[in-house]
Amino acid sequence: MVHQYKSNGYNIVLDVGSGAVHVVDDAAYDVIALWETHTRDEAIRLLEPRYGSQAVREAVEEALLLEREGSLFTPDEYEGYMKEFEKRPVAVKALCLHIAHDCNLKCRYCFAEEGEYHGRRALMPFEVGKAALDFLIANSGSRRNLEVDFFGGEPTLNFQVVKELVAYGREQEKLHDKNFRFTLTTNGVLLNEEVIEFANQEMANVVLSIDGRKEVNDKMRPFAGGGGSYDVIVPKFQRLAESRGQKGYYVRGTYTHHNLDFSKDVLHLADLGFQQISVEPVVAQETDSYAIRKEDLPILCQEYDRLAEEMARRRKNGNGFQFFHFMIDLEGGPCVAKRLSGCGSGTEYLAVTPWGDLYPCHQFVGNEAFLMGNVKEGVTNEALRDKFKGCNVYAKESCRDCFAKFYCSGGCAANAYHFQGDITGAYEIGCILQKKRVECAIMLKVAEAFDAEKGR
Repeated sequence: MVHQYKSNGYNIVLDVGSGAVHVVDDAAYDVIALWETHTRDEAIRLLEPRYGSQAVREAVEEALLLEREGSLFTPDEYEGYMKEFEKRPVAVKALCLHIAHDCNLKCRYCFAEEGEYHGRRALMPFEVGKAALDFLIANSGSRRNLEVDFFGGEPTLNFQVVKELVAYGREQEKLHDKNFRFTLTTNGVLLNEEVIEFANQEMANVVLSIDGRKEVNDKMRPFAGGGGSYDVIVPKFQRLAESRGQKGYYVRGTYTHHNLDFSKDVLHLADLGFQQISVEPVVAQETDSYAIRKEDLPILCQEYDRLAEEMARRRKNGNGFQFFHFMIDLEGGPCVAKRLSGCGSGTEYLAVTPWGDLYPCHQFVGNEAFLMGNVKEGVTNEALRDKFKGCNVYAKESCRDCFAKFYCSGGCAANAYHFQGDITGAYEIGCILQKKRVECAIMLKVAEAFDAEKGR
């Protein structure tokens, strides 16, 4: 499968099977477009009037060479591999610890209902968190590197337990030859010097929730009384980002129907000094006023193009920044199994409630149909685990012929369930935006390579 598109002045050809990216001239671009539907002579005859005989024939020879080398029109040979991969023993490698089902903000788009997750407000006791870490170690098999995200609600509402669990995890590392990678997701309201110091010592990554411009953030992320959170959190986030040397963190925002010009929010965060940025589309039902609608998609795709072009310009001028959804590895990256099966929710990755129940991920918490077990007894709903185990791009009809499947890994199972009623379905709006992000990410890699070549 081949995907062709034009972006920022480049003619880009992605060979999906091999992952090879080619930047070609107009003649080669049009030859490749005709490659599978026309004979070589037909392609030459059709394109000669536009480009001339020599240019077209050279483009045909170039395409033939790339095809023989296995970097153009490469067949997809991974479906059989994934069937074998589904039979693998399951080893858990990551937990999302819901350290607090409570929050000090009242974000309008919060899928967790201010941290309650369709249930009750609660803080995770140390004993439950300890049992969760014990469960992770016991079920991690030969995996040495394990991940634990302190999540909420707002985890700093239960910060003492966070500290105690990190200390316990560090003790267990030595006993079991494991290595814990702890992360923290916070809205920043309670961020202070103690939290920052602890995070810098113990947290491999910190996710800082902010939506961008003051008016955008304060509209969607207010306090219970209605006041905005922007002025409270921005200085704290800047302090943390600088204290970490602008690494090991993300400012993470959500854009909605109310700020379709979200590239301005990304650039606003960059202008505040943040160099690690993620701003993602809200996932909401059509009945929600802030939900992304199909008619918004052309505007949003243009916004991604604008953002990518501005990022290329800033990087060239020496003031670049990272945008999470444009980060792509064209030379290595995750193994094929990871690329095709995604985040591992329901198998390698589980969410833990304050009372120790296990769910496939944080977005399923509170839906009893997805209760998988608990940290004391382990995973008891093996049928559900097996369904998630078989969730990959070949189980999703809409993914099989999608050029982005090696980069999005079939998308989010929770979004598929919420919009299609099945984890092997697809969230159409998310798919369209993901494909645009992949195109922009590849273009940025192309621009970077061309800039590096010019600089030699």
